[in-house]
Amino acid sequence: MRVKAAVTWDAGAPFVLEDVELDQPKATEVLVEVVATGVCATDAGAAGGHMGVPFPIVLGHEASGIVKEVGEAVTYVKPGDHVVVACCLCGTCDNCLTGKPGSCEHIPRLNFGGAMEDGTKRLSKDGHEISTFFGQSTFATYAVTNEKNLIKVDKSLDLELLGPLGCGIVTGSATVLEGLKPKSGSTIAIYGCGAVGLSAVMAAKISGCLKIIAVDINDDRLKLAKELGATDVINSKAQDITEMVRSLTDGKGVHYGVDATGNSMVAKSALAALTNQGELCLIGAGYQEIGIDLNTEFLFGTKKLSGYIAGLVSSKYIVPRLIEYYKQGQFPFDKLVTFYDFEDINQAFEDSKTGITIKPILRIKK
Repeated sequence: MRVKAAVTWDAGAPFVLEDVELDQPKATEVLVEVVATGVCATDAGAAGGHMGVPFPIVLGHEASGIVKEVGEAVTYVKPGDHVVVACCLCGTCDNCLTGKPGSCEHIPRLNFGGAMEDGTKRLSKDGHEISTFFGQSTFATYAVTNEKNLIKVDKSLDLELLGPLGCGIVTGSATVLEGLKPKSGSTIAIYGCGAVGLSAVMAAKISGCLKIIAVDINDDRLKLAKELGATDVINSKAQDITEMVRSLTDGKGVHYGVDATGNSMVAKSALAALTNQGELCLIGAGYQEIGIDLNTEFLFGTKKLSGYIAGLVSSKYIVPRLIEYYKQGQFPFDKLVTFYDFEDINQAFEDSKTGITIKPILRIKK
């Protein structure tokens, strides 16, 4: 079938809306009419040539939509169901089978390899294949994906809003709720107040953290962090991160840290700002090599450095939970969102890059 898609023809090239061909879903696959899809830093990194994806490619990996057609072996959804599309996991490796799908052994191939799980592609133009992203490619009016990547949602919900629950919003919140699992009354510092970091702030409040320190260089984002639950904020452009975090915790440091910046110097400062037995989780892509004193931080400091993808848990578990928190007013992620028409995709990416917008969402279906 013919669909409209935003094609990235080469690394660093702008998105171009094109008419492309999309193959029908295979046995365990589903055709989804894309209602809306989030713009994520991972899309920007891939478009810039930093993720190793093969070009040309249709990006997009955090969408919401309506099931239009299902393969003959599909049992989880039916036409008409409302769904969120999450990242692609194999479901059969040791980590997937033992309840830690965020550590799926095949994440790189399934999400960044440019093909579907069976190694074939579904998109083409004029007979030339176009690569797939995250097993979905949702910068398009329709997408084909495996049924296991879908989460059914109630039809009473605002479907346009839900796409980012497939990736960015979950990355920050599940890292806190299911990865770190901070004890009530503990202290946490969150570095970077984009969509991922602010989702972590809201999750820290839900978890009952006594002190929630938000760190960024943008005062407007720090103001929003306070509205969402941060007890203290630090503008790291003008202040020493480690010194300020320690001063806000009577010199002790924080029990937990979440670094959503991808900046190696921030990560080093965040590690130094932990109390002994503290844990820092890195969830921002882009870290460069940096020297760390292993004796000071780990042997004598007994600190932990970890990485989580969506808190390691299943999207089918965490997304409904976040929706419930949202309905209760505890997780107002709608405050992070700005909507853009599909035709304005390049502007959405530019506004995200410059910090004008925290979480852009493209309206695909009008």
